[in-house]
Amino acid sequence: MKQYQTALFIFRRDLRLEDNTALIAAAKKAHCILPCFIFDTQQIGPNNPFRSSNAIQFMIESIQDLNEQLKKKNGSLYLFYGTTDRVVEHLLKKITIDAIFTNRDYTPFSIKRDEKIKKLCIHYKAIFEQYGDALLNEPEEILKQDGTPYSIFTPFLKASLYHPIKKPDILPAIDFYQKKINESQRAKDVFKKIMPKINTQIHVHGGSRNARTLLKSLKTYINYQKQRDFPSIPTTNLSAHLKFGTVSVRTVHNAMSKILGIQHPLLRQLYWRDFFTHVAYHSPFVFGHAFHKKYDSLPWNPNKKDFMRWCTGTTGFPIVDAGMRQLNATGFMHNRVRMIVASFLTKDLHIDWRLGEQYFAQQLVDYDPAVNNGNWQWSASTGCDAQPYFRIFNPWLQQKKFDPTCSYIKKWVPELKKYSPEIIHAWQKQSTQHTTHYPSPMVDHQKESARAKTIYRNAKP
Repeated sequence: MKQYQTALFIFRRDLRLEDNTALIAAAKKAHCILPCFIFDTQQIGPNNPFRSSNAIQFMIESIQDLNEQLKKKNGSLYLFYGTTDRVVEHLLKKITIDAIFTNRDYTPFSIKRDEKIKKLCIHYKAIFEQYGDALLNEPEEILKQDGTPYSIFTPFLKASLYHPIKKPDILPAIDFYQKKINESQRAKDVFKKIMPKINTQIHVHGGSRNARTLLKSLKTYINYQKQRDFPSIPTTNLSAHLKFGTVSVRTVHNAMSKILGIQHPLLRQLYWRDFFTHVAYHSPFVFGHAFHKKYDSLPWNPNKKDFMRWCTGTTGFPIVDAGMRQLNATGFMHNRVRMIVASFLTKDLHIDWRLGEQYFAQQLVDYDPAVNNGNWQWSASTGCDAQPYFRIFNPWLQQKKFDPTCSYIKKWVPELKKYSPEIIHAWQKQSTQHTTHYPSPMVDHQKESARAKTIYRNAKP
């Protein structure tokens, strides 16, 4: 017997019908479901310093795809614009809602938002039901024997692998809410309001249909371990789909296990995603502060011109500039190059990792707060299980090793197209001998890496 007559389901980073944990629970417990998406002005508004237009574009494409899925099941997605608590309170006042179902999120913003919803449910005598869905394992499930969270990935992975991963679940039949709600926004109007300009070069497009297509190509990554660091070789492109939940992480894990094998190194990346999310959940101070607090006092370089040269890809380091230009154009950057440019910003230019974290957030189509923060703190050597501060990426060696023919560099730095790889790989020596609009290296890597080691070594607790 079903417990509720009408339930509100709030879609967030779970923009799909299949294997959607909270939606499946709602379908089993409620006679009628009102599916909605709330464009929270605190997140998508211009005052959010971490707002990513590329991520919003991907999200909108995914919402459009989700609405098409709902229409096939005789439903439609109700869209609302405003702060989540005000929208929810209005619906609770206007409609008899017995329960609200959501999937869990883990950032400080999300937790505070859901606390407000819980209080509203208590006030209006509705039940709030929330489920874990976005991760392979919940933060409370993977803990050390003393009950504290892991801060080193390898033992975290070992403990995580003991937990069986649930198989993808199927959505039961649902009766969707059919009545008109005046405050619900027309899709065309709200999309135009928050996304007036479309990026035609965006790296990956949203929607469950596109996610399923990518899953079908997983067999092409059988040699992932050998090819993963070469930026000219395509990646799975699943990161944005996992962030916005157009496909469940369980479906991805299941597909990778079947197609590539349970020991394939690509599955390890799913656990890194869990790890960074667990760290951010258990230690929310990492949003704004170093995990290792002694590095909060590092004397960062405040030079805005240096930072802008990094942002615009005009540093004179070809692999760095190629990565930044790819990011600026498409909202995406290969993972190896992300590590190179992050190391360059923090250890060659000595600029605060938090500025890089924010700039990436503003550009990335796959922006995930916890993962972005974890990766930046890893590169800056300020985070848990981070790259040791004395291991610094050499951009010249990195580009020679992972872009030997300069195909990636020449694609994104056309000023260097006419030059041979030998010249490009020795640009620090060759730049003054050639007439081009491309700049000479802005710093001496050897000198700055030595300086970075001294700065980190002298950090005081």
